[in-house]
Amino acid sequence: MSQYTVQRGDTIAHVTQKLQTDWQTLRSQNPKAIGKSRINGNWFLREGAEITLQRKSFATTLGEAKESIPAAKSSQENTAPAVQSEYTVKAGDTLWGLAVNTFHVNLQDLIRDNGIENPNVLQVGQKLTVNKPAVTVEDEVTASWYGKNFHGKPMANGRPYNMFANTIAHKDLPLGTEVELNNPRTGESTKAVVTDRGPYIEGRDVDLSYGLARKLSLLENGIGRLVMKIL
Repeated sequence: MSQYTVQRGDTIAHVTQKLQTDWQTLRSQNPKAIGKSRINGNWFLREGAEITLQRKSFATTLGEAKESIPAAKSSQENTAPAVQSEYTVKAGDTLWGLAVNTFHVNLQDLIRDNGIENPNVLQVGQKLTVNKPAVTVEDEVTASWYGKNFHGKPMANGRPYNMFANTIAHKDLPLGTEVELNNPRTGESTKAVVTDRGPYIEGRDVDLSYGLARKLSLLENGIGRLVMKIL
């Protein structure tokens, strides 16, 4: 369990990063610490409020990691050798955070590749070997978009939504995942980053920012088929 007292000037982004959590978790567990401005509709943290976060057990975290990181497709291209890199553990790092939010790799693989016996303990200065697939994962998705009604409001990563930025909402991909989106009908293509959660309408896979929808010619129809490639 983690506890924190909101200080003057604290932002949602700062506190979520400090506590190594996300906006949705912070808000759901501490509704009394959250306020909403009547002037601009933005969310804020109440000065002096006590924030308490219930930490999940490693077993629960491991199970969620399996679900949140897409499995590699069983195609021949995914048998290519991995790209190996080395990372030095810093203060505040956790295996969950490094696997899901930093490197976008499977948590079990990170544990296995480094011979870690106790996944709850990392030492500052410890060297970790990270193996990332040298190939990309590509899929066809149904995309919609969201715009000015959400502009400036916190996303799942704790930062305010910018309707003109190249960002998307996805239900499962780790926050920070980079993707390439292509409209096969027009040939238009652009890159984006997963910063939010959604969409929650059946039959839709991804929500684009207003800016992305404009670049990919989806504004008028509001919904369309795209090819999404995880980079």
